Amino acid sequence: MATLAAVAARRIATVSRTSASSQAASLIPRRGLAGAADHHGPPKVDCWKEPMNPAKWKEEHFVIVSLTGWGLLFYGGYKFLTRGKGKKEENAVETAKK
Repeated sequence: MATLAAVAARRIATVSRTSASSQAASLIPRRGLAGAADHHGPPKVDCWKEPMNPAKWKEEHFVIVSLTGWGLLFYGGYKFLTRGKGKKEENAVETAKK
């Protein structure tokens, strides 16, 4: 919260020092060294465009597909290892009632 107040105070001080004609230009945020347009290496593609080549996928697509795969693996293993346990307990309760 303090940093937000400091940023606001800095902007107010900057606006008060500049002239009215350049005031609008000083309020436009600048992206300094972002470098978003400078690509390094081959361009990345969506996972559904090249499903058999994970090296070319975008990073966020790779993460989503990987986490989904691990989740399905754990869920499938859980279901495989615990199948039938609930049915045996239900059958034991039903035979005890009869």
